[in-house]
Formats: sequence, C-alpha cells, structure tokens
Amino acid sequence: MASSAPIIAEKERHKSSDSIDRKAQLLAEHIRKSKHLIVFTGAGISTSAGIPDFRGPDGVWTLNRQGRVRELKAVNTLQAIPTPTHMALVELQNRGILKYLVSQNCDGLHRKSDFRAVAAYEKTVHDHRTGRKCALCAGPLYDTIINFSEPLPAQPVHRAHHHAKKADLCLVLGSSLTVTPANEIPEIVGQARNGKLVICNLQNTPIDHLCDLRIHSKTDELMTRVMEKLDLPITPFVLQRRLALKLESSGDERHRLTVCGVDVDGTPVTFLKSIKLAYNRRIARSEPFVIDFRGNLETGTPLKLELEFMGHYGEPNLEVTYEYTGELDAETLYLLEYPFHWWGRRVIRG
Repeated sequence: MASSAPIIAEKERHKSSDSIDRKAQLLAEHIRKSKHLIVFTGAGISTSAGIPDFRGPDGVWTLNRQGRVRELKAVNTLQAIPTPTHMALVELQNRGILKYLVSQNCDGLHRKSDFRAVAAYEKTVHDHRTGRKCALCAGPLYDTIINFSEPLPAQPVHRAHHHAKKADLCLVLGSSLTVTPANEIPEIVGQARNGKLVICNLQNTPIDHLCDLRIHSKTDELMTRVMEKLDLPITPFVLQRRLALKLESSGDERHRLTVCGVDVDGTPVTFLKSIKLAYNRRIARSEPFVIDFRGNLETGTPLKLELEFMGHYGEPNLEVTYEYTGELDAETLYLLEYPFHWWGRRVIRG
C-alpha cells in the first residue's frame, strides 16, 4: 500500500550493456544446469508495457506519497500487451525449463501471454463482487484479486513453498521483494544449501545478500540476452480471440444465430461491441448477441457477419462467413489471430 513506500524512492541503478551481457551469460549457464527453475515476478516486468510500478521513482505509491500526479498517462491494463519478458517465460515453460512461476502481479499479462497457470479459478477465495453479471447465466461475477489486509489463499502459498524448497534456481524479475509473505518464496531458495538465487531489479532488495547473481537491469534487457544465449526464440505476442457461433431453427424457416466470445476454458469473454448479419437490418448490441431471421437455409448457404470489437487494441471491424452445414444446434468455434505489430493481417480459423 502507499504508506509502505518511502517518500524518496530507492535509487535505481542501471549497469552498462557489457555488464548486463556478462551476467546474462552467467544466468544462461545457471539455467542450463538447473533441474528445477522457478521464477518470481513483480511489477517491474510490466513497465515496458506502459504499466507503472509501485515503488520506483515514478511509481504509483511513490507519487502518492509525494502528492504528485503522473505526467505521462499509464496504459490501461485492458490495452497493455505482454512484454518480451512475459513471452520469454512462456517459451521457457513450453520447453519444460521453467517449472513454476510465482507472480505478485494482477495486470493479467501473464494470462494474456498464454502462460499456463496452475492455480484454479473455479471459486474465489474472497467474495469480491464486480457489479457485473455473467452473459450466460446472469449470475454475479466475482474477481480473484487479493485486496490489502486480506490473507493469501493457503493452497497457492503452500504450493509455492513446495516448489521453492524443491528449486535449485530462483530467478526474481522486477520485484523490490518488500511485500510479505510473498517475498519469503525467493528467500527460501537463497538460504538453501543447493539453491541459487538470481535477482534482476533496478532497485536494491532486502535479500540481495543471499544472491548468487545480482543484476541491475530492466528485465527485457536481461531476458532478451538470456534467450539469445540459450539459443531460444521469444515468440512475438499474437492477440487471440475465440468466437463461438450457434445456429438454431424452429423448423418453419425461423432461425436464431447466437454469437459470443469465449475464453480457452469456455467461459464468456467480452470483446465484442456489436454483431450485424448481412441483409438483416437488425444489429445486436448486447450480450449474448442474438440475431433472429427468416428464410430457407440450404446446405452451403453463407451467412456473413460483421464483427465490431470493443477496440481495446484498435482492432478493425472483421467480416466472418459462417457456412451452413445442415447441422442445427451445433456450435462452431473460430480462432481469430492478430499479430500485434501488424493489424492488417488477420487469420481466421473455423
């Protein structure tokens, strides 16, 4: 919280490019030898995405303590995209190198990067109503955020401690390590006889004395070098949207088309603003997006839909053609892929 931040922020130290490169080589060697690598991330891995940290010179809590207002507008977390550090961690996980990730962040970028989470979100530990309702069942939606003064859920903490005791290498990225009890995780590895602790953060931390390797660098500068030395690619972020279409018919040439966004686990996701069916005057503007129409549908009949997005990422409108197969009440799933650096390219997979 803001009161825990000093009025004058801890000085940030930026080492030379040669120094960072040498330490990146050492870290790469540690990673190659590691049998159980865990990573601990903080707000510093998201600053290059435009999301401010908390205790830096221009951090949220630092400015609050100083009574100052941020000069540059922060990026909304809905519009922020995963950084090279986020994507490097995904690659390390996919290769089986990274065994476990502990993150203090609630900006959603790890999830957006397609990092496979272990924690289950079927039921929230704390009852935080969002004021919104589910588009499918109309039930209240809850968040999974842990607010100040609330204890961490016991099961994830126990699991994190288990992996920390098992780890032979812990890499801390972008954290001041001042928030308890989360900061105990890397400390366990640093105190272990066979554990190595590596910290990459611009400011000093309370457990720097436990480090085997201390790197004063921005996380992207370090991780891009480390991945290069490991001869591993950092896959660019691709925005993926999943679209579900369902066609129902009453048998008297009356039809209903339902369209909604879905997450990888099938839960509804809001990213559409409106849906329009070609040759139909009505525009669906609320979830679930339902369009009723009449007509004789023959196998192979194309139904052209124009999708208007919320525009969090500046996506252009998109036309999707659904081809009637003769099968009713079946759901068709589309995968929409947008390489972030080039909105002109759109890949649609049915």
